[in-house]
Amino acid sequence: MSNNIADLFRKLARLRQRPGGNVTSRPASASAILFILGIVAGCATAPPDEPPQPAPAPVDVPAPQPKPAAAAPADMLLQAHSRWIAAEWHELPGWQLDRVAEIWPALRRGCERPTAAWARLCADARSAPAMSDEQTRQWLQQRLRPYRVESHDGAANGLCTGYFEPLIEASRLPRGAMRVPLYGAPADLLSRKPYWTRQQIDSLPLAQASLRGRELAYVADPLDALILQIQGSGRLVLTEADGSRKLVRAAFAGHNDQPYRSVGRWLIDQRELRPEQASWPGIKAWAKANRNRINEMLWTNPRVVFFREEPLPDPEQGPRGAQGVPLTPERSIAVNPQSIPYGTPVWLDTTEPLSSTPLRRLVMAQDTGSAITGAVRADYFWGWGDVAEQQAGRMKQSLRMWVLWPR
Repeated sequence: MSNNIADLFRKLARLRQRPGGNVTSRPASASAILFILGIVAGCATAPPDEPPQPAPAPVDVPAPQPKPAAAAPADMLLQAHSRWIAAEWHELPGWQLDRVAEIWPALRRGCERPTAAWARLCADARSAPAMSDEQTRQWLQQRLRPYRVESHDGAANGLCTGYFEPLIEASRLPRGAMRVPLYGAPADLLSRKPYWTRQQIDSLPLAQASLRGRELAYVADPLDALILQIQGSGRLVLTEADGSRKLVRAAFAGHNDQPYRSVGRWLIDQRELRPEQASWPGIKAWAKANRNRINEMLWTNPRVVFFREEPLPDPEQGPRGAQGVPLTPERSIAVNPQSIPYGTPVWLDTTEPLSSTPLRRLVMAQDTGSAITGAVRADYFWGWGDVAEQQAGRMKQSLRMWVLWPR
């Protein structure tokens, strides 16, 4: 290769000696120079003749290890007005102490109108044999999972109030002291929204004319009419025109589309009662002592509820709630259906009225009410009779709730 390089340089020198061949006056073409330099460079970098080297042995590179997965967040189910956080059974205060076998009547009634989520469990419930408390607990734990109910911002504490079905003396016709009417739904209820207020119905001839002929019965005390409307239904010991008596139910049939206002709240705002006095017994006592101001108090609540009369062949059967099934005393509650759907078993952690005695039991969400709002909110159905009225009228307790949902 060195001889070839020398020959190339000699040829380049001869070019300089040709006439007009001065390289400084007419340079060699760029392609020629590059060609020469390319050969030189190629010769300079060419490897010497050597036997081929064996390929390097492959090296085992360990596969990358996956990073440990982060802990999964707690299971959560979202509702329109609440969120449910997955819990364990031992987190339910008093779960092992409740007489849970008492839930079967309310549970089976709720299964009369099951949603798709409850179809399989309700089929099992309808065919289940009689069980003890412990067997019922095991049956529920195998099929359901508990979730703590919270507001969307994480608040887990709420309010539990109580309601009941009033039992009131009534007359088919106005007679004696029984002059306060209970109305059925008026014919023009749907065409006039909102309908007449309570004050207008009591005082305006035009409003009274629209309800003439719609009187179902008469009671003696305007507060009896009010409590029927607040509770949404009630039992009437009804004296007929011929003097016979029978037990019937005044069931909810609609309202006047006016806002509900608490008369207890009004009495507190007027400084007539302290907050701890504004229970139903306290309100009745105030009304008895201030008969000349009863209408003033009543008219602060413009809402009026209308009723329909229903037979009551079984005195042990409760009124129908918003789910459309009869309520079970102390095992049914009213809820905000945007927080807890109807037909859902709910574990309550609250206390007895006016005491710190725990009230922890399994109930069914089967009703609602205009005052039942918020995520952690329940109205506990006490039943009917004097004890139920006293308990419901005094109940305003702190509350925590867990729903039991199919696995």
